[in-house]
Amino acid sequence: MINREEYLDKLIRFKDKELIKVVTGIRRCGKSTLFDIYIEYLLKNGVEKEQIIRLNLEDPIYYEIDGYLKLYNYIKEKMNSKKMNYIFIDEVQNVPEFQKAVDGLYIQKNADIYITGSNAYLLSGELATLLLGRYIEIKMLPLSFKEYSLALPNENIDRLYQKYISTGSFPYTLKLDSMDDIDMYIKGIYDSIILKDIMARKKFQDMQMLQSIINFMLDNIGNLYSTNKIADTMTSSGRKISVHTVESYLTALTESFIFYKATRYDIKGKQYLKTGDKYYVSDLGLRYFLLGRKEDGRGHILENIVYLELLRRGYDVYIGKVDEYEIDFVAINSKGIEYYQVAETVRNEETRDIRTLDIIKDHYPKYLLTMDLDPETSYNGIRKKNVLDWLLEKR
Repeated sequence: MINREEYLDKLIRFKDKELIKVVTGIRRCGKSTLFDIYIEYLLKNGVEKEQIIRLNLEDPIYYEIDGYLKLYNYIKEKMNSKKMNYIFIDEVQNVPEFQKAVDGLYIQKNADIYITGSNAYLLSGELATLLLGRYIEIKMLPLSFKEYSLALPNENIDRLYQKYISTGSFPYTLKLDSMDDIDMYIKGIYDSIILKDIMARKKFQDMQMLQSIINFMLDNIGNLYSTNKIADTMTSSGRKISVHTVESYLTALTESFIFYKATRYDIKGKQYLKTGDKYYVSDLGLRYFLLGRKEDGRGHILENIVYLELLRRGYDVYIGKVDEYEIDFVAINSKGIEYYQVAETVRNEETRDIRTLDIIKDHYPKYLLTMDLDPETSYNGIRKKNVLDWLLEKR
């Protein structure tokens, strides 16, 4: 079992706080395993087994819990009236109006509540309104490159990277022995997301069109494009679709955490731009499974990895615009801003990437990340680093 320390530390930090802990992320990224690890921590630190209530609402044993009142009553009956109860509910969105049950449990003085969900819809609409200010969201992703390397400590770093991008970072893939087995496993995850989290919930009818849009997005990772461009591309290939329908598909795909959207930010104007977005896939194994293990787009694949890592490190991440130039990432958190350019190699074009960063005249940190095996250097405040070293560094 891989100890997901950064997520575990957050749960420990918020233990017994009067906040509902909501863990979100794509299916099979490790949310339930995180609960297993955390429960083990609780049992080792004075919590008794009888104080823990655990439900996975995808388990058929709980199918009779088909409404919020049944969920509330089931848990309330199991609660210890004299001690704190640690309540864990996996895939809570499977119960209609679950937010009412969660709210009812929240007002109990001896309930510490933890829930997971595989869809961003979990924290939209009525739940966000009902529980406003009473929950914290822990956004979970599949394994980082650093976590992956800790699971395979004897692997050569370059081979490790190739395996990471081709087989993907869903934790369970590390237990599978062949590419065929990994593909079968990823297919199961993908089908589950498409059928349960998108087609059924959104009531979409045209699965073939949805698949076409997914393939288009996977083939254009790291490229700027709009809903108009996607609609035009589909129409030109003989599949007419409206811009509004494309927007609905993209919303469903981001809500299910298959893709993350990065919008553009005008660095000089200090404003967010409404046109031109980029989408990054949450796990590159999905891309290789659906498009085949071809060698193209390696620079954009690296860009995808850096984008996800910045999310893991707690940044809001945007595509930067400065004059007519593009900065790969503008990473913003409570401490300030950082700028990133990402390239597989800059042996022939280093001056261009440095020049683009150099146009930015503020004094926030600027980084050029590459796969080049060169010593770390600095030019005019711009730090050039090997991207694998950056991914593995201690935070």
